[in-house]
Amino acid sequence: MASEAAGTPGCTVTVNHQAREFTGPPHANALDFLRGLGLTSCKEGCAEGECGACAILVARPDGERSRWTAVNACLLPAAALEGQHVLTAEGLGTADEPHPVQREMAERGGSQCGYCTPGFICAMAAEYYRPERAEEQVAEAPVHHADGPNGFDLHALSGNLCRCTGYRPIRDAAFALGVPEPEDQLAQPPTAGPAATDYRRADTPAGQPGRYRRPATLSEALRILAEEPGTRVVAGATDWGVEVNMKFARAQSVLAVDRLEELRRVVQTDDHVELGAACTLSELERALAGRIPLLSLLWPNFASRLIRNSATLGGNLGTGSPIGDSPPVLLALDAQLVLACSAGERVVPLHDYFTGYRQTVRRPDELITAVRIPLPLAPLVSFQKVAKRRFDDISSTAVALAFDVEAGLITRARIGLGGVAATPLRATATEQALIGQAWSGETLRGAGGILATEGTPMDDHRASAAYRQAMLGSALERFFAEQDSGTGAGA
Repeated sequence: MASEAAGTPGCTVTVNHQAREFTGPPHANALDFLRGLGLTSCKEGCAEGECGACAILVARPDGERSRWTAVNACLLPAAALEGQHVLTAEGLGTADEPHPVQREMAERGGSQCGYCTPGFICAMAAEYYRPERAEEQVAEAPVHHADGPNGFDLHALSGNLCRCTGYRPIRDAAFALGVPEPEDQLAQPPTAGPAATDYRRADTPAGQPGRYRRPATLSEALRILAEEPGTRVVAGATDWGVEVNMKFARAQSVLAVDRLEELRRVVQTDDHVELGAACTLSELERALAGRIPLLSLLWPNFASRLIRNSATLGGNLGTGSPIGDSPPVLLALDAQLVLACSAGERVVPLHDYFTGYRQTVRRPDELITAVRIPLPLAPLVSFQKVAKRRFDDISSTAVALAFDVEAGLITRARIGLGGVAATPLRATATEQALIGQAWSGETLRGAGGILATEGTPMDDHRASAAYRQAMLGSALERFFAEQDSGTGAGA
């Protein structure tokens, strides 16, 4: 629980092996808290979680153990670190005794101006300590491949930007890393405590009362929402953190649901897979291990590893954004949402969930507790995200497809769309036109004309309406080509 000193409530965070007290307002982020302690390796580059200059390491639960996880300190509320263990670049090594990651970066010229370097160091250290990495070492890896001969996955750095040195020496440093030595105490992260937090702040700088709470149980969280419907719910805070930094959003009451065990389960039954709404995307990726191929196509296209280490499905759906990456995929999977309040729970098909621009059927007193994906899964799937950058970018359009084909005929078609209307939507007209038709390039080219008319795309700085329509019109033909060539997930 939160501690109190001299009548001023606060919370305790272990930073670089030393207990520290945080007494700032609930919206204060971890970056400002750490810099206030004199740990200035953390930098603010974008304040949106896109550059990685603020990356830090947090020990988080991973089954029976803990693992070092790299996250964006600029988005994470400092109060969310209550009871947690944090490492900054200063806590990894010193000038006299550098950490192996720091040593390789220095020796291979991976740092020039140094602004981005501490964030790279922390993201690389998380991959260095990733438990599975030693098992993935290979004798040789192609130069262009994202996996090094030491098992290092370069996608671990997908959220880190450098504008001086270039990425070749950074990659060389990553691929030169060995495995942690037996005496390396950081190789066994400290137990990550999911402590409940009742953190009060008498006054924010604006003179408004503020309170940050992490309830111990779902029933307690639902009671708070019932009594205080204006409470801001956060999990990874990857969306709210941007609003705090860029739009100066503030909340008198913040409810953290990221450690609620009831929202952190992955359960498979005979007829569905249920994904806890507060599991991070990285946790879901590890837990599912490819069992849902369409989600496996989503993960590498969803922002960066730094974001996926904090972001949740519940949060992505809770915003109601028409350009979120998960809704098109979940629509194609015919997903359902479990919504809970103090009076009970209800199950809502995702295609009935969105009602308008950033509007949904979820009431202020309800939480998304889980996402249910019906079984069996469609065997032919594709996820096509069109964006200006390959990784870590918002989509101009997103199309997810899941088809069943029997005896050469399309027996079921599910198509989810994002970025082409005020809400994510199912392309129901196209789906109906495809049922019973032959699985062929000609069929899918013809249906592409219908798909191009679905939604109400608009012109904006990401793409024109005409371009979005063109991308819709070609999606089915591309889908067929993927399956026919053997490059699709269902091939």
